[in-house]
Amino acid sequence: MSEPKNVDVVLVNPGSRQAVYQELGNEFSAIEPPSLAGLIATYLQRKGLSVAIVDAPANNLSPRGAAELINAQYISKLIVMVVYGFQPSASTQNMPAAGETCTALKELIPGCKIMMTGTHPAALPERTLREESIDFVCDREGPETILGVTQALKAGTTSFTGIPSLWYKVGGVIMSNPSGELMDNLDEEMPSVAWDLLPMDKYRAHNWHCFDHIFDRQPYVSMHTSLGCPYKCSFCCINAPFGKPSYRMWSPDTVIKEIDILVTKYGVKNIKFVDEMFVLNPSHVLGICDHIIERGYDLNIWAYARVDTVKDSFLEKLHKAGFRWLALGIESGSKMVRDGVEKGRFGSIDIIKTVRKIQDAGINVIGNYIFGLPDDTHESMQETLELALEANCEFANFYCAMAYPGSKLYNMALEKQWPLPETWIGYSQHSYECLPLRTETLSAAEVLKFRDEAFNRYFSDPGYLSLVEKKFGKDVVSHLHDMTKIKLKRKILGD
Repeated sequence: MSEPKNVDVVLVNPGSRQAVYQELGNEFSAIEPPSLAGLIATYLQRKGLSVAIVDAPANNLSPRGAAELINAQYISKLIVMVVYGFQPSASTQNMPAAGETCTALKELIPGCKIMMTGTHPAALPERTLREESIDFVCDREGPETILGVTQALKAGTTSFTGIPSLWYKVGGVIMSNPSGELMDNLDEEMPSVAWDLLPMDKYRAHNWHCFDHIFDRQPYVSMHTSLGCPYKCSFCCINAPFGKPSYRMWSPDTVIKEIDILVTKYGVKNIKFVDEMFVLNPSHVLGICDHIIERGYDLNIWAYARVDTVKDSFLEKLHKAGFRWLALGIESGSKMVRDGVEKGRFGSIDIIKTVRKIQDAGINVIGNYIFGLPDDTHESMQETLELALEANCEFANFYCAMAYPGSKLYNMALEKQWPLPETWIGYSQHSYECLPLRTETLSAAEVLKFRDEAFNRYFSDPGYLSLVEKKFGKDVVSHLHDMTKIKLKRKILGD
């Protein structure tokens, strides 16, 4: 066995596909590269530090297995759990694996120093520091805080004052430093992901992303072209690491340089733009499209959009650049319910019109729907299901409302004393322990039962299956039949 490698920082992507997705994680879900960990790695390298990345889900490592690998392969000044999520705005579901990995690390390497960064730690920094086997928490986006702590540890200092956005302990007492400013020059500070530190052969696209080539889902990457979101949807916690709604972009020139690397060095065709909101800024969207079109790349890209941000002027170039899917945050079929969570002032007619114009442009649509928002009733959830069936998008995600730490729904749930999951894995949409938010009129169990039945109703609908067979062929219909055979076990439903 080779000797452990000395590095300044080990960045860890924690997680458990089985715990988060149950059997859906075996074949139907994506295996996502930890793009934010890769961006942080680039930032640290440009500041002169040596970095390694351990991707637990990609390598199918248990928390103990990840800790044992780190112990065997690296000697580092700082180990950082980069706790982000790949379902929209959710990192909380990865906290159990992150915490268990930290506990195992402290057992195997008693003197190691561990930090947590990410959406959940930023939302609950004091609680995270108090409850987990760690030494530091970052309450903002991470890179500058990680750099400051690593430099302090290398210098042998025991003082961490002056390091922005840092929570730590002195003599067992929790201390915190003022939050730092957000990075304002993404192109210069972290222009790309350190792809060479990642197991690029392990990543796999979502099943629906590759309906055109269902048996060819690799290679695959997810990458950022922006950070943050300017909107304030009550159910979302995406801005917890940024302190406020914000939206910063990499330039189209920087984005295309990264795509050049992915295509020419790694043979990537399937790309997810993981931005919380990509289809927004015209010069950004069209600038990236123009660069891709100029290259003539054959890509299969998907990205997030809103009903009210999809402009007619975008669609032709999006399609020509290789955008094959747009994910729309439709959320609810009830305008009253959407208004209650600050989700745009558009109606069902606007939603259907937007779906159709995207489809008419040759781009597939994935509709995202949420059941159990605070004003939801059984009738309004039924409206949402009926809207989903009418829209007949090429794929649909059905979520339950979750009071994610860092969201307005979390604060509301605390004020109303509504039940929250007993463990962090209960925030996973597909987990056995899943406990969605109740509503004013419905219990969590009623919401979850409706969601699971709506999922089966949609994916067995003759109109939907006819659309899929016509557009993608019988193999995809067969694949969907296999997917719907998997019945998620749910604790609160007595499974």
